[in-house]
Amino acid sequence: MSNRIVIVGHGMAGARLAAELVARTGDAKITVLGAERHRAYNRIMLSSLLAGKVDELGVELTEAAGHGIDVRPGVQVAAVDRATRTVRTTGGDAIGYDHLVLATGGRALVPPLPGLDADRLPDRVAVFRTLDDCRRILAAARGARRALVLGGGLLGLEAARGLATRGLEVHVVHPVGHLMERQLDPAAGAVLVRTLAGLGVHTHLDVSASAVDARADRVGLTLSDGRELDADLLVLSCGVRPDVELARAAGLTVERGVVVDDRLRSSDPGISALGDCAQHAGVVTGLVAPAWEQARVLAQVLAGEDPRARYQPRPAVTRLKAAGIDLAAMGETTPGPEFGADVEELSFSDPVRGTYARLRIVGERLTGAIMLGDNPAIGTVIQLFDRGAPVPVDRRALLLGRSRDAAAPAPVESPALMPDAATVCQCNAVRKGALVRCWRAGARSMDEVVAATRATTGCGSCRDAVEGILDWLSTVDSPGLAAEEVAA
Repeated sequence: MSNRIVIVGHGMAGARLAAELVARTGDAKITVLGAERHRAYNRIMLSSLLAGKVDELGVELTEAAGHGIDVRPGVQVAAVDRATRTVRTTGGDAIGYDHLVLATGGRALVPPLPGLDADRLPDRVAVFRTLDDCRRILAAARGARRALVLGGGLLGLEAARGLATRGLEVHVVHPVGHLMERQLDPAAGAVLVRTLAGLGVHTHLDVSASAVDARADRVGLTLSDGRELDADLLVLSCGVRPDVELARAAGLTVERGVVVDDRLRSSDPGISALGDCAQHAGVVTGLVAPAWEQARVLAQVLAGEDPRARYQPRPAVTRLKAAGIDLAAMGETTPGPEFGADVEELSFSDPVRGTYARLRIVGERLTGAIMLGDNPAIGTVIQLFDRGAPVPVDRRALLLGRSRDAAAPAPVESPALMPDAATVCQCNAVRKGALVRCWRAGARSMDEVVAATRATTGCGSCRDAVEGILDWLSTVDSPGLAAEEVAA
């Protein structure tokens, strides 16, 4: 066990690693240096803060406070001296380490447009990445009637929906022909456009911005087709770039991110990286679930609990769940190189009802899916994808959310039929068995189960499923019931 561990970055990855380390050892000195001046928070919940559904206390990560961790907010690291194993802060402090972990995250991209200065954005222009960014947007939104969002990816749409919930007329400008092109196909994008329009969000596709005109009372956006849009504020959501400047200056191997192996080690064995700044097997994920899994593995390695632990990426599920929108995208949905009778491409679209479903099945296993709208089969589809289980014979039950009997609803998987290995919380990789064991150990409230398992503390989209399992347990559990009967 390394006695002095310094973590640079107090975001979701750095805070989780510190908590994982404390849970495994009590003799390590853990110092967390956070550039932001406030406590760690759940970045996924910023869209809910923007929409006014939660306040700032509602986005804080409770596990980031205290617990023997020396957390230093508002401290920026200027350099890493690998020879002396010290980090130097901008305040002139030198902090020694036995092992250094870089959890520096990513930075929002500011497009090189006339009228924009990445180092000093105009008052009515903001990016959407951090809590301070959210505060800036909310300040500009007070008294505003119209907002522009540049970028129709996941974050851009979350910002747009949050502002629309506050009553603003929102226009999204996206340079690609359909929204969320990394997760959706054009047909799903078209349905999403119609859904957003009904929620007060207008989209301008296949057109880019050519200039920004920010003034004291308004901000204008000139488009590549010659049109001009005016609004009270402009939100930039043009992508995120891994923050690797510290690592590059220290001489570590850097490509898109800090290159790490299966044990999350960089090219210097005394330095690890995880989260948005890390590149594993050529991939920078930018998602919270892989970052938290990396934190778990790295904590096992550093604490000596399991020096052979290895990070093995799991297929990711992208969720966009806001008022009026329920979207899940996973795996590969575009036609692949496989040919033969064991490959199926199935889709269903109902733009009027805002429903779209697409499934890609290879060898009776679901390898990709897009589910948009009110479809009760979304949870079942995610479970099939996550477990690699055979799909049902009646594919329409998944596509349409109903069985062969058009009048009957699709069968919802009962907790009693779910195996213990079924993942309920994707962000924290919490399986049904863990919830059952927590219940059997004495947890009886949602808060107690959440505190013990961390379920629902990521994107929060699994909350209904967790509550359903707890309701089921409260009904079937009794002092005389065997644990294996509950977990059947």
